[in-house]
Amino acid sequence: MAERKVAWKARKDNSLIGSDITRIDGVEKASGHAKYAADINTAGTLFARLLTFKGGAAVVKSIDTADAEKTPGVRAVHVFNGAGKEVRWDGTIVAAVAADTPEQAEDGVRAIKVTYEAKPHWVDEEDLPGATAAAGKRTKPLGDNKKGDVAAALKAAKHVHKGYYGIATISHMCLETHGSHCEWDGDDKLNVHLSTQNVSGTGGQFAGPLGIDASNVSITCNYIGGGFGSKFAADEWGVACAQLSKKAGKPVRLMLDRATELKIGGTRPSGFAEVTIAADAEGNITVWDSHHWGTSGIAGSTISLGQLPYCFDGIPNRNRKATGIMTNTGPNRAWRAPPHPQLCAVTDTVIDDLAAKMGANSYDIFMKNLDKTPKPDVYAEEMKIGAKLIDWKAKWHTHGKGGGKSVKRGLGMALHRWGGRAGATTCTVKVHPDGAVETFLGSQDLGTGTRTVIAITLAETFGLGINDVKVNLGNNSYPKANPSGGSITVGGVSGPHRRAGLEALWKIYDLVAAKYKVKADSLSAKGGKILSAGKSVCTWKQACGLLGPMPLEVQGQGPKNDGLTSQGVAGVQMADVSVDIETGIVRINELVAVQDCGLIIDELTARSQVYGGLIMGIAYALSEERVMDNRTGRFINADLENYKLPRIGDIGKLMVHMYQPDSEYERGVVGLGEPPVISTGAAISNAVANATGVRVPVQPLTPQRVLEALKGGQA
Repeated sequence: MAERKVAWKARKDNSLIGSDITRIDGVEKASGHAKYAADINTAGTLFARLLTFKGGAAVVKSIDTADAEKTPGVRAVHVFNGAGKEVRWDGTIVAAVAADTPEQAEDGVRAIKVTYEAKPHWVDEEDLPGATAAAGKRTKPLGDNKKGDVAAALKAAKHVHKGYYGIATISHMCLETHGSHCEWDGDDKLNVHLSTQNVSGTGGQFAGPLGIDASNVSITCNYIGGGFGSKFAADEWGVACAQLSKKAGKPVRLMLDRATELKIGGTRPSGFAEVTIAADAEGNITVWDSHHWGTSGIAGSTISLGQLPYCFDGIPNRNRKATGIMTNTGPNRAWRAPPHPQLCAVTDTVIDDLAAKMGANSYDIFMKNLDKTPKPDVYAEEMKIGAKLIDWKAKWHTHGKGGGKSVKRGLGMALHRWGGRAGATTCTVKVHPDGAVETFLGSQDLGTGTRTVIAITLAETFGLGINDVKVNLGNNSYPKANPSGGSITVGGVSGPHRRAGLEALWKIYDLVAAKYKVKADSLSAKGGKILSAGKSVCTWKQACGLLGPMPLEVQGQGPKNDGLTSQGVAGVQMADVSVDIETGIVRINELVAVQDCGLIIDELTARSQVYGGLIMGIAYALSEERVMDNRTGRFINADLENYKLPRIGDIGKLMVHMYQPDSEYERGVVGLGEPPVISTGAAISNAVANATGVRVPVQPLTPQRVLEALKGGQA
């Protein structure tokens, strides 16, 4: 018998993998039948609302919940921060109320009496001198490191550029806010419907504070309306939901309102930098010298020190220094590809400005320095593809020569990288005697198509259609799976299912071989049949009937070093924009993304990931930011009217090219969810600079910032 090897099929032999396949849960979502945490409404469900602190910082002097407890319909009150507790940012939760209706819960919240003693606060994330001089000193050193001889290299350099760059804090804005539905079964068993990226890992987070065994906590998440790094934990409001349910003796639903979500659901840290960069006469970058600062909230972290300059690790002479600003603002959480968008926003804009100072085509300078990146050959090919798609050669011009009297047009590019390793996942695949196939795993589908990817993997392995596979996920009673984040899920679930599927298939082959007197190593599965040397032997159902009365169960685990998955991706994005110099409005004409991607299970889903990343990138590039009031410490645009997200008319034409030579397929599955959002902001910023001849130093490039730059800002 030939050796049985765990591997993907040759690309040419696939029936499903690599095709455009519609998500198996699409109709359920579109029709409203899909149930999210906010849709769970068991008999007697109460509604919870939160009382939050409004201001920069204070100590709770007193809190009186007596009137709230007497409010009609109120069934339970929970205090998070009582007398003597410090509240250190706008939105800090003080108390929660559960009532028969949402309106009665709000009445109960308004009835709570709280007095505060105000404390000094600091919310300005950009003002480094001010933070240093502030009472209590709001800065802290985050390290510095050096490589080579910067001073000597600067003296020898032909071209030197110094500039100021930055990117503001943004808040998580999931379509479905954070929240849960909690219901007790007796005194020690808790059932939680949770909007989470971490089905397998949150049970214990509830158990500890509640004083029950983790085995007695059931976590269910059938559907989730986005997470992007913000929904890994049970969170204090999740535990409070369970506590309110215990007090009231009824189920409780607690979903954050939009304003509270924006304030405490997590942020992406800011980053601002003063950078000096230099190159020799041929355009080879020789020096990077930077000091950057920013905030992650009260902890005072900022973007990574060691990852600047981003992607261009091979610059020979480097000085890097970082300072954190401790602000009275909500804490950070992982936000899609942390902290790569900020690193890219600083690095690739600096390189573009250096090219402009040299009078060179920025494309040429990026290409010239690819030898300093981790994947120069891939970047080079992607740049060529992107340039052809956007017609770079015909459209590019020197900075500031964008034509037109009031509307200028320009091009910009940037590049990015990401890891995308497979996460640790265990699954149990069952093949029933009637031919039915199902799998069980404690993973979650963030809306990225995890169910579909699993179904495709097993269907391809067994020679079935995707509707012949039932995928059971979203419950912590199923085999343990990693949280979904860092682009680890598709590799994490596809590898174990391919392994388990092959093991099950080989066992079925052995039964078929014995029954029909054929060689097991001649068998294949395709189109609902078992074939021998391409000729039909029996149907899939007939083959499964040989299993006997019990289903065949196989456990799959991963990742393993067997070539099914790998890591490390590179991508290039190019932007064509128009800038109205009278209004400061930036419009996207075209946005091109070229992304290496490994083996793609479902190309439709993969492209959708890239489209979604581009749209999120447009958001933080042009409009999305948290705005704090220095005087009051309030988050003043915490609503959907003033926290600006792009509408359909703001997006422009998006072009996505999945870079798929045979070398990519042979790498196996690589994570793709994070990287498409990284370089969008830098590419757009560079296009605006090319159009106007002026660098708008800080993203987002709002009309106000564009106009300020045009009136005498950084050139």
